Amino acid sequence: MKMKSLIVSVFSAFVLLSSCGGNTDVVDSGTYTGKIKKVKPEETEIYVTIDKEKELELYFTDETTLTKNGNDVEFSELSKGQKVKVEVKKVGKRLDPLAVEILE
Repeated sequence: MKMKSLIVSVFSAFVLLSSCGGNTDVVDSGTYTGKIKKVKPEETEIYVTIDKEKELELYFTDETTLTKNGNDVEFSELSKGQKVKVEVKKVGKRLDPLAVEILE
């Protein structure tokens, strides 16, 4: 019985870890331009493709600013395919978005 519990626990941990982020990249702190690949409104999260081969996973924080044409806008303004400029801060193995600007 203990072996069965162990197998279930290991499998559950594997599924949980493999569903977290997946193939996203961590880059140095800085400003990058790219296109939104995916928007997850329920998690205030976006995926941005930069340099054609790198994908950034960005969870908005209370400090993240979002602008379009110099004006603050709501998260709902973001959509797949939009060109954006993102300023990120590398914190360990994650990226915190400091500012996101919608360019189109």
